[in-house]
Amino acid sequence: MIERIVVEGFKRFERQSLELRPLTVFAGRNGTGKTSAIHALLLVRQAVLRADSIVELNGPFGMELGWFEDIVNINTSSNVFSIGLDSAALTGAVWRFSEGDTELYAKVDAPENPPIVFSEAKARGFQYLSAERIGPRVTQHSSALPKEMLEVGYIGQHVAQVLEKLGSAVVDDERLEGNTDNALKLVKAQTEAWISRIVRDVELDTTSFPGTDVVSLRFRTPGGEFVRPTNMGFGVSYCLPIIVAALTAADGGLLIVENPEAHLHPYGQSEMGVFLAQMAKAGLQVLVETHSDHVLNGIRRAIGEAKLLPSTNAIVHFFPDEHEVRALEFTPTGGVNDWPSGFFDQYKLDVARLTRVRRS
Repeated sequence: MIERIVVEGFKRFERQSLELRPLTVFAGRNGTGKTSAIHALLLVRQAVLRADSIVELNGPFGMELGWFEDIVNINTSSNVFSIGLDSAALTGAVWRFSEGDTELYAKVDAPENPPIVFSEAKARGFQYLSAERIGPRVTQHSSALPKEMLEVGYIGQHVAQVLEKLGSAVVDDERLEGNTDNALKLVKAQTEAWISRIVRDVELDTTSFPGTDVVSLRFRTPGGEFVRPTNMGFGVSYCLPIIVAALTAADGGLLIVENPEAHLHPYGQSEMGVFLAQMAKAGLQVLVETHSDHVLNGIRRAIGEAKLLPSTNAIVHFFPDEHEVRALEFTPTGGVNDWPSGFFDQYKLDVARLTRVRRS
């Protein structure tokens, strides 16, 4: 498990240390550094996978970081930034990035023996789902990776293929939704069970077409006919890659999800929070960036009501502005200690203003 990330000289961070736990939440105002912290992890992932000691600043994981000078902190005297990681097996691993022969990539001075979740040695050990996931699509193109290395992709572009190839794989007991009957322990059945809990009752069907790299995906509600994803709405398609990625992730793997609340009803957002907490309890390390108080409250319910996750196994990093990050702890009853101003308090503020209007 990654226990800490230290970012120095990168984008808004002069130097920032962030503790990571089995479940870590990034929350706060727009443009305050949440995505930048995730980009730091993605650069390390790219550096570990490449053998040529460089990283591309544009393209991998959908990142569009621009030129090297765009991502070096303005207050940094040297033209170098670094990203350090602490894990249970390795402390003080640091990647140092400097300008390449062109500003469109960076040269990397990398440590030996990086955490295994960042390498390809652990299939589906590192998975990232961008905020800009693909919506409903009738078909998806297949990945060229072998079955044992397949993953849903950073925008969910291979989720149909993963369901087609891994749908009959057995899911770990701790990741199951509800009934633990053997017939329901498979990836496809558990995907349907979790979608039914988070969105609505849905059955999935995938079909691959011989001689092509195309896989189709269809949905069916109880008593209905199979329909195209384009006739089902965005909620199912947007949460599907999150569920499949989590159910197929390697034990101890890292799952990074941006905006899991996208296109979900508030009820579904809350249940998504419970789902992510259960995945953290089941042995995944989950990092969530969210603007949803419903996702947060689902996590709080999972801690305080369902007792799925000890409060000490989760943490919130609140980014109130571009200069500060505050670490917030959960309590055993699902509370958040020292609730700061600006942290998911807009509902209370709006209701107070409306109350004053009614009384005036």
